[in-house]
Amino acid sequence: MAMPMLANFVPPLDFASPAKSKHVPKKSTTTTDLAIDPVARTTISLEFASLGHRDHCPLGIYILPSPDTITVWDGTFFVHQGYFADAVFKFRLTFPPTYPDSPPQVKFTSDVFHPLVSPNSGTFNLAPRFRPWRPKEHRVFDVLHWIKAAFKKHALDEIKEVDCLNKEAFRYHESTSSFANLASQSSLLSQSAPALFDQGRTTSKGTPRDALTFVELTPAQLAAQRSRMGLKEWDVSEQP
Repeated sequence: MAMPMLANFVPPLDFASPAKSKHVPKKSTTTTDLAIDPVARTTISLEFASLGHRDHCPLGIYILPSPDTITVWDGTFFVHQGYFADAVFKFRLTFPPTYPDSPPQVKFTSDVFHPLVSPNSGTFNLAPRFRPWRPKEHRVFDVLHWIKAAFKKHALDEIKEVDCLNKEAFRYHESTSSFANLASQSSLLSQSAPALFDQGRTTSKGTPRDALTFVELTPAQLAAQRSRMGLKEWDVSEQP
């Protein structure tokens, strides 16, 4: 059986606590980084380091800065339960030169059927949680927690139409069964090979490279990775 692997990463798989990981990407100062205010660059670096603190990075969300610049972070969100259960959504955080006075931008690179996600650009609306953005109070880990919370029922119930970037998804309030079906389809699509695996894809000129990539493994490669990480084979016959 083939499965996704996070490329260029050494176990343990502990992105939720990057400070504990043995693999910390070595960042070079790029032209893009030099173009932003040194205070903003330092703040962004410290914010990434802070994700190593307990509860700062939500369970199921994994983050790494782009190899090209500290101002762009790539994330993957594994949804554990709810309407979008089992989805694997990819997203990107981009920090403005004025950070932390202005919030980062969040865009999903996976197709996501959600009221707060634009169906055209993938932009995720932070406004319901950060109205207004307070630079001395709000941090990146607050943004990550909002991303996760926004996919839960209680948050969906409270979303106002004025904040919706996908009006069709807002019809959730009219028919939860229809929304559940479309959310489930979004989840299944995110797990498909074209949506999940990155081999063969190229980065557009001027676009920072992805920090988190997925590659499809052959059964032999998967067995070797399991052995290296000390994981046992999953035998469905042993399940109740």
